[in-house]
Amino acid sequence: MKKYASYACILAAAACWGCIGLFNRPLLNAGIAPENLVVIRNLGGLAVLALFFLCTDRSVFKMRAKHLPIFAATGIISVVLFTLCYFNAQKLCSISVSAILLYTAPAMVVPMSALVFKEKITGKKLLALALALLGCALVTDIFTGGLSLTTKGLLFGLGAAFFYALYSIFAPFGLRHYSPLAVVFWTFVFAALGALFVADWGNLMTVLSVPQNALLAAGLVLLSTVAPYILYTKGLANVESGKASIMASIEPVVGTLVGTLVFGEPISAGVFLGLACILACVYILR
Repeated sequence: MKKYASYACILAAAACWGCIGLFNRPLLNAGIAPENLVVIRNLGGLAVLALFFLCTDRSVFKMRAKHLPIFAATGIISVVLFTLCYFNAQKLCSISVSAILLYTAPAMVVPMSALVFKEKITGKKLLALALALLGCALVTDIFTGGLSLTTKGLLFGLGAAFFYALYSIFAPFGLRHYSPLAVVFWTFVFAALGALFVADWGNLMTVLSVPQNALLAAGLVLLSTVAPYILYTKGLANVESGKASIMASIEPVVGTLVGTLVFGEPISAGVFLGLACILACVYILR
């Protein structure tokens, strides 16, 4: 049962990440700088976590100095650099191309996990990986043509995938010494520190002075930042990094459904075929 509960945590985390468009798209339309979305997620996430643990479990505030490099890696490399690369990829090429580039991450996690954690690269895992990549490609309509891609966009997209993949590599080192909640908290301590260097405070204050935008920012922090990182890190405590990364490929499916149901974006048959592929990969990995 613990294994399936962990699978459920990973899938729920991916669904929460897939809902990010509910919040960042209206905020971008309101004029917020993409870099300030990084600030909102990381500073807001740290504030929520610190307040929550101050009231419930202060033990997460304890951390040995020798473990600082682990959380500097999860926070600055795996969160801040990933987000900066991903938003830049979205500015330089289409959202669909950005999404499919991001979800090359499992193809990076699987060999890295084999190298670092000695996880076996099985035929089942490779089949699931292939289905996940095919499913993401179908969901994003990459086979229909007409998708924009530049050299810089390609590099930013692959950079986002690489930094995203590294969270599944760095976080297990923290989980050897701390609870999943402590790992998430200290990740956001360093992510928040990193975000300070990209903040545009004037733009941030102007946009968030509108109550509706402030509510959207709160949703971005709670539903698409704090909740999924807690859920995914909990899942990593009992699931191989390679498996977890592949299972999280359900995120672009959720994102596409959000775009269709909330923003009226067109949906194609490829979305349903892609969903079938991704669900098949999750079934294979169960």
